[in-house]
Amino acid sequence: MTKLKLGPLADDRPVKLTVELPAAVHRDLIAYAAALAAETGEPPAKPDKLVAPMLTRFMETDRAFRRHRAQAK
Repeated sequence: MTKLKLGPLADDRPVKLTVELPAAVHRDLIAYAAALAAETGEPPAKPDKLVAPMLTRFMETDRAFRRHRAQAK
C-alpha cells in the first residue's frame, strides 16, 4: 500500500467552522479515513477530523502560497 500524505491526527483545540461539501467529497473523506485507519492501526476518524490536517498539508506543500506568505511578512 502506498503511504498516505496524512499521518496520525493531532489532538488540538478546534475552532468551529461550518462548511457544505458535495456528497462525493464526503464519501471520499470516509474512504480516506478508512485507508488512514488501516495504515496507522487506529480506529477510523470522523470525516470532519480529516479536513483540518488535509488543508494544513495542502497549504504546507503549495509553493505559491508559501512564497506569498513569506512576502507578506
